[in-house]
Amino acid sequence: DIEAGEKVLMDDGKVVLKVISTTKKNSAVLEVVAGTSISSRKGVNLPDTKLTTPALTEKDEADLEFILTQPIHWIALSFVRYPKDIINLRKRITKAKHKAQIVAKIEKPEAIERIEKIIDTTDAIMIARGDLGVEVPMEQLPTLQKKIVQLCLEKSRPCIVATQLMEGMINDLFPTRAEILDVANAVLDGTDAVMLSAETAVGKHPVKVVEAMNKIIREAEKSYNFIGKRPEAEVDSPTYLSDTVCINSGKTANDIKAKGIASVTISGYTAYRVASFRPNCHLFIFSPEKHTLHRLALVWGTKRYYYDKFTTTDETIEDVVKILKEHKEVKKGEFLINTGSMPINKRFRTNFIKISLVE
Repeated sequence: DIEAGEKVLMDDGKVVLKVISTTKKNSAVLEVVAGTSISSRKGVNLPDTKLTTPALTEKDEADLEFILTQPIHWIALSFVRYPKDIINLRKRITKAKHKAQIVAKIEKPEAIERIEKIIDTTDAIMIARGDLGVEVPMEQLPTLQKKIVQLCLEKSRPCIVATQLMEGMINDLFPTRAEILDVANAVLDGTDAVMLSAETAVGKHPVKVVEAMNKIIREAEKSYNFIGKRPEAEVDSPTYLSDTVCINSGKTANDIKAKGIASVTISGYTAYRVASFRPNCHLFIFSPEKHTLHRLALVWGTKRYYYDKFTTTDETIEDVVKILKEHKEVKKGEFLINTGSMPINKRFRTNFIKISLVE
């Protein structure tokens, strides 16, 4: 696919090469423009090239065949460019009768061009800033991150911000001031998760870097301000009524300063919707589907509990409050918002909100 004159980048742009000539078949001559060394298993980026290779490579297909024999909860697809890349992977997952959901890694300019359709098609987004930062002009990266996080909030898709968040701690005991601000700003933007990679894969201080990141996240979360960022239910959506209930559970929780929102869900959709509002409290998610509970570990603010006793709505609410009291999540005199579906044994989409005063 490459043409003479195009750039080839290695190791997130640490080495820059220019294509001098190519056979257009199996070999090319490149000249080093910048950089001095390269080690094994580093990535290659072709920012000037329109690639014809599919997002799911032959090696990916072989890996996927094995992955789909395992109890995996999320599968991340690299170099997504089109919604069809997600659709193709989903067909394979469905054919294998697997429950895994898809994280679309955003790291190509083509993905940015159709980002809303990709978010609509996938189950979660990863802003893979290493590759994205060399595939698009570097100065665009901050605004792209904020735009994608906001779209994920609006569309109730979990979002992960990844790459070089604490890069200095691969070797150093402490993060730089810029890295501290980077992690905090990702949290304040509204991302569900921040991700370490090289810092814990090959770094010298894997435990310390997790501890440091955790401290930064907790402090940043004290300063949340989502006024103007919170999603609204879309009138023309097939889930409009359920979405309205979920969003208003967050509004109600904030208004009465509830300790938490307790939701019963099968698919996890309610958890996504309530979390996207970013209420000022914990989300307590109850489900009879263990796969759903594990998957929701990625979603902002969730604490998850297995629950498979569905008799009446009143009894379920009583059970939920009792379980949360036993786990010391709520205490007497505190408010709890309950959401779910009625009648509970029909398992409709979420259709009610109840305020419980813990006794």
